[in-house]
Amino acid sequence: MMKSPILPLLALGLSACATAQTPAPQYGQDRTFRDRAPSEEVVYFVLPDRFENGDTSNDLGDFTGDRLATGFDPTHKGFFHGGDLAGLTQRLDYLEGLGITAIWFAPIFQNKPVQGPAGDESAGYHGYWVTDFTRPDGHFGTREEFKAFVDAAHARGMKVYMDIITNHTADVIRYLEGDETGYVYRSKGDFPYSRRGGVDGPAINPGFMGDEDRSADNFAKLVDPSYAYTPTTLKSEADIKVPAWLNDPIYYHNRGDTTFSGESSRQGDFVGLDDLFTEHPRVVKGMIDIYTGWIRDTGIDGFRVDTARHVNPEFWQEFVPAMLETARASGIPNFHIFGEVYRDDHDNGYIAQYTRRDGFPAVLDFAFQQGIREVVSQGKGTFILNELFDGDVLYEGGEEAALGMPTFLGNHDMGRFTTMLRWDNEDIGADEMLARTKLAHAMLLTLRGSPVIYYGDEQGFVGDGNDQAAREDMFPSRTESYNDNDLIGTDATTTASNFDRAHPLYRLIAEFSAVRRAHPALSRGKQVVRHYEEDAGIFAASRFEPDTGREYLLVFNTTGSAKSANITVGYDARSFETLAGSCPAAVSAPGSAAFTLPAFGWAVCRVSEVAE
Repeated sequence: MMKSPILPLLALGLSACATAQTPAPQYGQDRTFRDRAPSEEVVYFVLPDRFENGDTSNDLGDFTGDRLATGFDPTHKGFFHGGDLAGLTQRLDYLEGLGITAIWFAPIFQNKPVQGPAGDESAGYHGYWVTDFTRPDGHFGTREEFKAFVDAAHARGMKVYMDIITNHTADVIRYLEGDETGYVYRSKGDFPYSRRGGVDGPAINPGFMGDEDRSADNFAKLVDPSYAYTPTTLKSEADIKVPAWLNDPIYYHNRGDTTFSGESSRQGDFVGLDDLFTEHPRVVKGMIDIYTGWIRDTGIDGFRVDTARHVNPEFWQEFVPAMLETARASGIPNFHIFGEVYRDDHDNGYIAQYTRRDGFPAVLDFAFQQGIREVVSQGKGTFILNELFDGDVLYEGGEEAALGMPTFLGNHDMGRFTTMLRWDNEDIGADEMLARTKLAHAMLLTLRGSPVIYYGDEQGFVGDGNDQAAREDMFPSRTESYNDNDLIGTDATTTASNFDRAHPLYRLIAEFSAVRRAHPALSRGKQVVRHYEEDAGIFAASRFEPDTGREYLLVFNTTGSAKSANITVGYDARSFETLAGSCPAAVSAPGSAAFTLPAFGWAVCRVSEVAE
């Protein structure tokens, strides 16, 4: 690996290296990228369709015709725009310069190109409407191009995380009963597996003891899938799914649309998508075969698991160990699996249950996201972060496991952090948006967790909302609803290519990534909260170098005016080295250090001298 030109500057603070290029990650002579723990990664989450169009010949995918046949329409925010695997590969240098060590991208499997009722169609550019789980979507490239991308990333010491789906497939199954614009969920109580069309219907599936007996012998008795609705498919789509077993409706719940609560949360169709019968042993085996194949064939480094809370725990209890064992056998010792468990509060007790009962090594840290939003965007008391981190003991593995939880500020579903700033603060100006966004990223990149950067955030993107409105193009956009957005930190617009390494947010993330890489305390070190307040103001935490125990002090001001506070520090600390912001030269007294921070400011300090 190249020696870093930036590391000697770190002791001078971030401003000293503001224009330097971030080097390739440093791991030590006896370590490779495979040896890094999940907490050591800085992750970049990207939708390939919206990042870079490296090969215009695949813009139509494997289809011909108009946009409703091909899914391609770069003027519409809900259709394919042309980004692909070739584009991702071409921009690896940009990501390396940002300090990224792992790339997580939205699903790249072959999708049904277009779905939706007439007049309200959209395309599978996002990757979540899978028809073929064994190959990339033609809009993105070939399996060989995917392997080339993985190899190119690995050559730079960067890991690759795939976004995967086991809960559902594309919307192919229809029901003879009801309305194709939506089907009311039919419960197991009203529509048991033993009666066709309800408790008063004719007997079917004799001897089947229900989905609580997940043995192969029991499920062999489930032969008729019309217990709730009568599933059917168009002739043109009867064999569209790959592997072929996915075309049999017996492997789906067929109970109608989920209400996202109660029984329907795990058994209903997610916005009409065909909900897989994940209690069925054939489905369990089939999904294990699909994804162990991707690990063995491509050497990827992890999975983000979509809609994890909509799948029964017993499925994960088999699936997760199978993935980890396959990865170990393939020479991938730190394969990272993290589930998407959506939550909109800073109490991490709810998401923690998926690490204890379901067996996920990690889950996306929605609690962290909400905590940072409440403190930095909504101006609530910094005690909220203390409550958040107090809950780390609830994860399987406790506080140590929490170090590997992927933390983030916004995403493709909920929207960008900048958008939330605008929602939460009426008439907020661009300068204040930039200042708060910088603070949020400083916290993201130094507090416990594995930080995830949402693509475009480093270029100051400010979306109009969530979902499609938060999925702008990095390459020159032809989408009007994107191109009228005002970006922060730049005069650029999305009509032009946005890969500016001089953008203040790009530089900030690159600089903090370099500091994080140089100081293991900020990635693997234990965290102890040192200071919080009932109102907006100062929050502080210490982190400790895992081998030597050296203390680092992180201090943040969440208000729009300068703030001062005396912060608890270890009683043996005597002086500080500044890594970012402004640190005092020395402690005020054993066990206390006085900090004054500017509006939305921070300080990252290393204890440089201790008492003998």
